[in-house]
Order: sequence, then C-alpha cells, then structure tokens
Amino acid sequence: MAEGAVEGPRLSELLAAGRRLWEEVETGAEPSSGAPAVQDKVRQGLEALQRAAAMVAQLDLFSENEELEEIASADLKYLLLPALLGALTLKQVDLSRRLEHLESARAHFWRFLKLCRSYRLGSFHLPPAAASPPGEEDAGSPCLGGPTAAQPSLVAMASSRQAKIERYKQKKELENRLASMRTFVEGGQADEDQIREFYILQIQKWINTSLEEIESIDQEMVILRSRGTAKQSSAPPHGTSRQARAPLKPFILTRDAAQAKVFGAGYPGLPTMTVDDWYEQRRRQGVVAGQSAPQRAPAITDEELQKQQQEKKEEEDDEEALQKARNWDDWKDTHPRGYGNRQNVG
Repeated sequence: MAEGAVEGPRLSELLAAGRRLWEEVETGAEPSSGAPAVQDKVRQGLEALQRAAAMVAQLDLFSENEELEEIASADLKYLLLPALLGALTLKQVDLSRRLEHLESARAHFWRFLKLCRSYRLGSFHLPPAAASPPGEEDAGSPCLGGPTAAQPSLVAMASSRQAKIERYKQKKELENRLASMRTFVEGGQADEDQIREFYILQIQKWINTSLEEIESIDQEMVILRSRGTAKQSSAPPHGTSRQARAPLKPFILTRDAAQAKVFGAGYPGLPTMTVDDWYEQRRRQGVVAGQSAPQRAPAITDEELQKQQQEKKEEEDDEEALQKARNWDDWKDTHPRGYGNRQNVG
C-alpha cells in the first residue's frame, strides 16, 4: 500500500511531534523529570501520539493477517506508536496514580510486542498480557526446601542474565547501525530499501527496550501492590476508631469510703472517689473493660479509724508531756533548791 493513500500530512506530523517531544524529555537537561516544563512536554507528546494512534486504527493500517512485505516502507514507522506511548506514559510523575500509569505503559508495550510478533520482526518470548498478581508469580515453581528447588532457580537466573546480556549487545549494535544510516534517511538521500531497513532496525531496537521496560514495570508493580496490601492490613477497620472521651475532672482517690469522708472534709473543692468507684467509672467508659480492681487490704471501719486517730493524738500528747519534763529538768539544773525563797534567810 502506498504512503500517500493511507496518510496525510497530519498523521506524519503527529508522529514526528510525539517522537520529538519524547526525545527532548529523554535527553533533556532538566534536573528533574517532575519539572513543570518536562511534564508539559510529556502531556503534549502523549496527546499527539494518541491522536496518531487513533488515526492509524481508523485507517486499519496494520493487520495481523498480513505479511511484513505487504506493508509499505514509509508506513513501517507507525508500528512504533504503541512503544512511544508506553515510554512517554512512564515519564508521568503523579505518585498517586503511579500504579495506573505502570499498567497503562505495560499495555502499550505489550501491544507493540504482539504486533511485532505477528509480523515476525524478532525472535523473542512474548510476556503475559498482564502482570501476575502478588503471590502468583511463583505458582508453578517447586516448594522451597525441596530437593530440586535450588537448581531451577539458578537456571532461571542464569537464563535471565544471559538474555539481558544478549539484548544489551543487540541494542548497542542496532544503535550504531541506526546512527550511520540516520543522516541518509532523514536527508532524503536513501533509497526505498535503505529506508525500509532503517525503520525495521528502529522497530527491533524498540523490541529490546519494550522487553526491558515490561520486566522493570512488573517488578515495580509487585512492590507497589505489596505496599498497598500492607497499608490496608495496618489500617483500623471502618468505624472502630477510638471515640473521643470527655476529660477527667480532678478528684482525690481514697482506699475506701471511710478515707473518702476524712479527706473530703479537708478538701471541699475536690470530690473524693474510692478505688472501687474509680474502676467502675473507667469500666463504664470502656477503658478497663474486663478488669477488676487490684486486691488490697480489707476496708477499715469508722470505729477503727477513730481509734487510730485517738492513738495518734495520744502519741502527740505524750510527746508534749515529755518535752515539758525535759524542760523542767534543765531548769532545776540551773536553779538550786530554795531558789527565790526570801522568807527563810539564814
């Protein structure tokens, strides 16, 4: 199919604008991707690429039932639209919607890989359509501690590491070849075969990028989902938050009713409360539910309390009498017998 029959200037301009904005964000000198100027470019690039993708879908430009040779060389560049959409979606920095952006970017990358797989543009393993929920990643792996648990794990790690090394080598080789061809293609000096090869090399480069991004996205989604689960489990159930209680008024805490009467008489401004009353009040407020007052000595009756007070008073009186006797002894030491008797002189 000829390019002129399927695209107008608007479609090519939208793709060019979206790709240019992505390159500016990717290679920009801004210190933070969250800078307003950067995020404005991300938003504009997404809008342009989304409009271009909608036009490609409306034109039915690609079909999984056709062969790669049936696609016009100039139309191959539109295969990159889903990959560019995924790359720009990842550049959004709204933390409250991070999981949503990861899922959207992964869906874009997966659609791009699926389309490339249908056109046999690369030999790779297509990831699952959606990331596995937490706890299901290793559903088919052997149980930990089993006799064959360590070996499959080491084999999988070695295989993954080898695949990453191969992708890195391919990516560098593709970048070098693209850099040498870019000037001729963009300058209009390349023939159709060179243009076709240039776009296919770009697609293959983005296949490696998409596989890496999906792997990274899956790892980040596991972390974010586990954090969300932890927050939900640590949050108190709805409606069980602690109810506000009225502040306690000051009072005098006594052992029993007898002490309450004594202390209450001396502090008319403060109420008295026994330990039993205090525990009962706290139980009604739900503070010490199911608890009982600690064991203590039996209560003292009014008669025993009066007896204790009388004994204390007698002890105080005895102390006063003893002090008087000591003073009298001191006085006799300094005043001889008959001192002051003026009638008996001689």
